[in-house]
Amino acid sequence: MTRKMLQFTRLDQKQPDKRAATARKGDFGEISLAFDLDRAGDQASRCEQCGIPFCQIGCPLGNNIPDWLMLNAQGRMEEAYAMSAATNTFPEICGRICPQDRLCEGKCVLEQSTHEAVTIGAIEKHVTEFAFAQGWVHPPRPHKELAQSIGIIGGGPGGLAAAEALRKKGYQVTVYDRHDRMGGLLIYGIPGFKLEKSVVERRTQLLAQAGIKLETGIHVGVDVSLAELRDRHDAVLIATGVYKGRELGIKGDKLPGIHAALDYLITQNKVGLGDSVAAYDDGTLNAKGKDVVVIGGGDTAMDCVRTAIRQGAKSVKCLYRRDRANMPGSQREVAHAEEEGVEFVWMAAPTEVLGKDKVSGIKAVRMHLGVADASGRQAPEPIDGSDFELKADMVIKALGFDPEDMHALFGEKRLDVTRWGTLVMDERTHMTTLDGVFAAGDIVRGASLVVWAIKDGRDAALSIDRFIKAKSRIAAE
Repeated sequence: MTRKMLQFTRLDQKQPDKRAATARKGDFGEISLAFDLDRAGDQASRCEQCGIPFCQIGCPLGNNIPDWLMLNAQGRMEEAYAMSAATNTFPEICGRICPQDRLCEGKCVLEQSTHEAVTIGAIEKHVTEFAFAQGWVHPPRPHKELAQSIGIIGGGPGGLAAAEALRKKGYQVTVYDRHDRMGGLLIYGIPGFKLEKSVVERRTQLLAQAGIKLETGIHVGVDVSLAELRDRHDAVLIATGVYKGRELGIKGDKLPGIHAALDYLITQNKVGLGDSVAAYDDGTLNAKGKDVVVIGGGDTAMDCVRTAIRQGAKSVKCLYRRDRANMPGSQREVAHAEEEGVEFVWMAAPTEVLGKDKVSGIKAVRMHLGVADASGRQAPEPIDGSDFELKADMVIKALGFDPEDMHALFGEKRLDVTRWGTLVMDERTHMTTLDGVFAAGDIVRGASLVVWAIKDGRDAALSIDRFIKAKSRIAAE
């Protein structure tokens, strides 16, 4: 069915239907139901086809959003997928987990003019899932095999995006990851209710079929050195991400019952994948029957509170030092959490963890927003005499992530790092201070979004290709 565009004047925005909160909080299945062809086509036809596509500008990957929306509205689904996949390595993943309300949909002209944005993320997911169902998604195949090889450290979105791009050019690519499955935070950090793991595994299987070697259980710096990888490959890409959770830094923050967000999420994801995890089985990282307090206001905090609900927590509270309007996490995720029974304690910060042999509660203070800091955000300041306590026998720290010690990890002092511990990288070439060693993703920019990691991985692949071709030209002269 071919539809005319600019149908926002007669069609209201319709997001995909969601499973009822009472049903979805009992399992880890995705909460959104799929669009059917008619509804997806109708929603795509709402696009205004702007002369300046602000949605595309708002997307880190620069996705050709108006083009594949029009193709979808016209029923040209195979072309729509080809257009979407041309700029995005994992459109089915971004369609599920990108904070579209802060990126493409937030920049949509219809959103700014009170007509409500085109449902870009849901349509992106629909287009790709339809393509998979029709058998249109194939492993990337190079036109010509090249002799040069690239080693990629880290099997997360940045590393895998680079691997696909380099394999398309014909390079021999090996991805090394310390975990027993590829995918990084896609497989272990993001809960199944946002991204079912079969979606990630389906994509990594395609990469393996393309001839990319996926080496799991290889801890670079322990099982193999960076120096060995440099000898083994013509270029190396570091895309390890950032996994070190930030500490509370308050009295009592080492008591049993306090857990890092990533430890908690990885445990649940492993259980969901069928693994046996002792810390879950003995109740250490299982919220069932517990009063849970999650500290933080980002997307990771939302993942934790919603996971605790599904594990059967007695109560779940999210403690955040700013108000709802100033939290860094997706407003959609907050709404989902509220629907599922999470209580938000805004404008409050922890001052002490209570308990003797284990956590029994959190002491906190009310905050107010003061003068804006250098970033433009108002700095939270404590209100004298406003202390209060929250009951808790499980506390989860979701305060953000920092890089691991790169020098200690890789044993290479010439690998320069910034004062934040991220790798120093030439913005133009993506090369670190070691010749032939490149970097991409969170290990360069700090904890960020999956879509930014994908962009960085694709950009780094282009730089690696230029580097190897330049070396070949010099060798031939």
